[in-house]
Amino acid sequence: MEKVAIIELAGASTILSIYETQNGRSRLVRQESDAANISKDINEEKLLKPKTIADTVNVLKLYRNIVEENGVQKIICVSNNIISQARNQRGFFEEIYNNTGLGFSFLSDEDVVKNIYTSVVGKIDNSKGAIVYISTNSTYFIKYNRRTTLGFDIVPYGYENINNSGMDFEQMKALFSSSMNLKNFNVDEDEAFVGVGNPFINFGRVAKKVEHYPLDIDNNYPVSKSLENKVVNFVKGLDLEKIKKVKGLMEDRTDVLLSGLAIINAIYEKLNIHEIVVSTANVRDGVISASIAGDVQERFSDLLGSSFDNIHEFKKDENSINLRVANMAGILFKQLKVMHKLPRSYVKPLRVAAYMFDSGKQINFEDYEKHGFYVILNSGLCGVSQKDLLLGAFICECQTADNFNLSQWMKYKDLLTDEDLNAVRKLGVIVKLAVALNSSKKLVVTDVVCDILGDSIIMKLIVNSDPTYEIMQGMKVAQDYRKFFKKNLQLI
Repeated sequence: MEKVAIIELAGASTILSIYETQNGRSRLVRQESDAANISKDINEEKLLKPKTIADTVNVLKLYRNIVEENGVQKIICVSNNIISQARNQRGFFEEIYNNTGLGFSFLSDEDVVKNIYTSVVGKIDNSKGAIVYISTNSTYFIKYNRRTTLGFDIVPYGYENINNSGMDFEQMKALFSSSMNLKNFNVDEDEAFVGVGNPFINFGRVAKKVEHYPLDIDNNYPVSKSLENKVVNFVKGLDLEKIKKVKGLMEDRTDVLLSGLAIINAIYEKLNIHEIVVSTANVRDGVISASIAGDVQERFSDLLGSSFDNIHEFKKDENSINLRVANMAGILFKQLKVMHKLPRSYVKPLRVAAYMFDSGKQINFEDYEKHGFYVILNSGLCGVSQKDLLLGAFICECQTADNFNLSQWMKYKDLLTDEDLNAVRKLGVIVKLAVALNSSKKLVVTDVVCDILGDSIIMKLIVNSDPTYEIMQGMKVAQDYRKFFKKNLQLI
């Protein structure tokens, strides 16, 4: 396992991210971020002030110490290309190198597009669509199809430099809208839009407050045009002091919230967008993916499966049966279709619950199915909608039927349906049975064939070796099976 650090000089912040990497996969293990006035200085005078340089050097000294204390083997230092506009950029980077030994390279616009695109398709399961990335001093419009970028346009305004113009919300919106001369960004009617950058994350967090959304998850959060209008009206209706009290924003600055929202509002209206999905994608994730790309095979055909593999890579256990449980749950779903009568839309939440069936053991072995609910919701799994993630959490909890809590279910009633309630109870039984059929932690049961005889269902196990223990454990599920499937269960 190798530790890789990425240090990014962005317009408004200096960011250190430390990743563990192994076999072409990575996970973030530490992150530090400190505010910077780089963008402000350049927008005002095209010159980095001595205080900004000194502050940046001091932060980078601390980051260098953190990197060494954490045993990092590789450091990648990248700089937002806005710094290239500073007249004293050479002296700035020499000062950094002389004090820290860190050498920075500029990210070109092409680099930014590549890294944002790579990060987005690793987090959002859309094979075709459009990405809008709002950075400090630019906004990128990126078209992609079948995992390939088709072209991009750049508007020379971001949430920092448009804000420095001293304009109010409507003026910033009008300025950005008039600057959207997009040549490589033709919008299709059914285009899937993904919003990236701090303004979109802030936008999503305010939207959740406005609609009383019950999940606190940023990635893959859809915001419709009607909800966007409510957010704009809500924020514009607040005075500055009240806006400052909005909690949980990426940057604790009222002006950034307003400028970012003005840009987003202009984009919705100019492009006649019906919905944008917020993503937590960023340049750093793209950079780390590129740094380990030589070891990575194509993983985007099954983004959820890749996300499972990433978890497994860093929590390897020779006795792990997670993948086999997920596969067996899929087999049981197909074999029992005539009985559960659930559509294929429940396959993804079933996969989530089955693969993560024992994730709650990280917290406490006792009642681990209950703890799995919160682990799944906060797992950061990609390639699955927020509702499917929630359903997966409930299915995991319902491995023990008595765990179901109606008051907890009602907390999410605006996202869930009566069909979902029926589904999670039945699928919880399927996961429990899939676990039982892997009780020996060896590949004993390879397949299942089901026959319905009167009020009973006969499950014939296709096996590699003696399945006595699997049958014994599987029959412990018979009572729950009878309760939710209205049939007696028999394993042979």
